[in-house]
Amino acid sequence: MKKVCSMLVIIGIILSITVVPGFAATKWNANSVWPPNNHQSIGLIQFAEKVKERTNGELEIIVQTGGALGFKGPELLKAVRDGLVPLSDMLTSGVAGDEPIFTIPTLPFVSRSHEEAKLLSDISRPYFDKVAEKWNQKILYIAPWPAAGLWTKKEVKSVADMKGLKTRTYDKNGALVIEAAGGTPYALPFSEVYSSLATGLIDSVLTSTPTGVDGKFWEVLGFFERINITQATDLVTVNLKAFQKLDEATQNVLIEVGKEMETIMWDEVAELDKAKEAECNANGIVSLSVSDEFLTELSDITKQIRDEWYASAPEDAKKIYDEFLQAVGRQK
Repeated sequence: MKKVCSMLVIIGIILSITVVPGFAATKWNANSVWPPNNHQSIGLIQFAEKVKERTNGELEIIVQTGGALGFKGPELLKAVRDGLVPLSDMLTSGVAGDEPIFTIPTLPFVSRSHEEAKLLSDISRPYFDKVAEKWNQKILYIAPWPAAGLWTKKEVKSVADMKGLKTRTYDKNGALVIEAAGGTPYALPFSEVYSSLATGLIDSVLTSTPTGVDGKFWEVLGFFERINITQATDLVTVNLKAFQKLDEATQNVLIEVGKEMETIMWDEVAELDKAKEAECNANGIVSLSVSDEFLTELSDITKQIRDEWYASAPEDAKKIYDEFLQAVGRQK
């Protein structure tokens, strides 16, 4: 009887350490604070699917969207560092409170087009990688958001036309731009934007094209000016210790799929942006061309914002800024 019991114990131990076919050898939760239909969440799910396929199920990443894991956003650099979640996306500027270098993607009118935003991201990458390693993380890919434009009731073709606007903004930098142009910024939750437009509390919004569709702006606004105030990005990072525990082949898969997803996300967000703008146009929004003169005016009036940022920015952030300006042929 004792021999039988001993044999059962041995069999139990063997089964506990044997990988059963159909089950992943390693399972990770991945965090996204964005809704499941948001392009950032969709991208992260695609990333997880590719990793599972290419590792033959040896690494399974279960994406939890909509903040299901309880994280809000600003704490995610710490959360991944401490292993509270092994993998997460995070708004780059959203974690700038812990690392000021991450402010640079949303500095107003640094990048003025989708192509320039990608160039800024590429220049930033080695510096961001160094910071991520300090925080016990590895960046797998960087994914963009569509650039923010100005949605208005009247035509706006110059800074002078912006004077007196009552504009809903989504962050401090946006508010500073509106103030510099002679308008009044309103920090409203998006749930209150439509009613505030309808009642006249505000008469304009600073946001991206997907939000224009979500808010049905064509019912309360008439024009869209693609001023490209900023183009935000998300970082997708993995806890470095968790990454290093994986075998080399699996590590390489994560790196390779990350590179693929970065290309896909940058390519697709441009098409997403165009499609959302077209949907707004089809419903009555008129897209106004934005002149070089208008953009120059905006850059000039926001120079103080950038100068004040530069004066207190980390040295590596200054290097990114200087290299980017040199690459696009602009002065501070």
